Amino acid sequence: MKTKSNLERIFEEQHFAVTGEVGPPQNADPEVVKTKVGLIAGYVDAFNVPDGQAAVVMMASWAAALIGKNYGVDPIVHMTCRDRNRIAIEMDILGISALGINNILCISGDPLSYGNYPMAKPVFDLDSVQLIKTIKELRDDKIFCNGQTLAGKAPNLLIGAVANPFIQPLEKELTWLADKVAAGADFIQTQPVYDIQNFSAWMKAVRDEGLHERVKILAGITPLTSAAAARFMSVKVPNMDVPEEIIDRLYNVTRKEQAVEEGIKIAVEIIEQVKEIEGVAGIHFMTLQREELIPRICRMAGIYPRP
Repeated sequence: MKTKSNLERIFEEQHFAVTGEVGPPQNADPEVVKTKVGLIAGYVDAFNVPDGQAAVVMMASWAAALIGKNYGVDPIVHMTCRDRNRIAIEMDILGISALGINNILCISGDPLSYGNYPMAKPVFDLDSVQLIKTIKELRDDKIFCNGQTLAGKAPNLLIGAVANPFIQPLEKELTWLADKVAAGADFIQTQPVYDIQNFSAWMKAVRDEGLHERVKILAGITPLTSAAAARFMSVKVPNMDVPEEIIDRLYNVTRKEQAVEEGIKIAVEIIEQVKEIEGVAGIHFMTLQREELIPRICRMAGIYPRP
């Protein structure tokens, strides 16, 4: 009998899903992961672990996910195409499932120029759509990339992917989303949402294509803790849409603690608004190593306790 992840159960029972990102350490200390997962246990339905985020060496996603799983929280392993060829990818898929991890997020991976390894060589044997298709065929059809049949137990993985609602033109990202859904994505986690008007327009386009009926979409939530952080994301992060109104709200507070409180209020307001948008199945927290903010936001937004 297939073992369903907690996240899959939440989707099937049509609850509003909550997932949260846990930043792995740049060392081998499992206590860092345990502490972070402990902060959000009971507040999220599953937790993500980035895989070489920003092209920086950190604890492997699957290892941190396993540590958190032993803490009793459902993990979502990230897998990037940047660092693996198809042999390594399929080996890891089998290994991840064998460890009892039942969720995976397929991403291309941040450019090497973001990180501190300029001498590293990117792989990109598969792109993110091909990665999704590879996992689905292994899971559903027991077929490897080379066409050979898998003998024995197939990997049991709920397949996730990412989307950025703010890429222009809108049709470009919508095509990518449709390709990922066609390849077999079960859920989508978006980049952070700050501009509700533009996000609503994207979701309308998603509904017009009927994609919301084929995949679960989780809106990204990243609390802004300072005006400088908001301005940086608006100016320096590609395809990030932070309205001036939000930046002004953070500039208008005088102390650092007040900025954090204002950022939490903004995050709660965004959650309350995205909950009302047809086709949004939940939210995904990306707190940039501030996991301790998640419980407060969940309580204030009325999405705690979890079902």
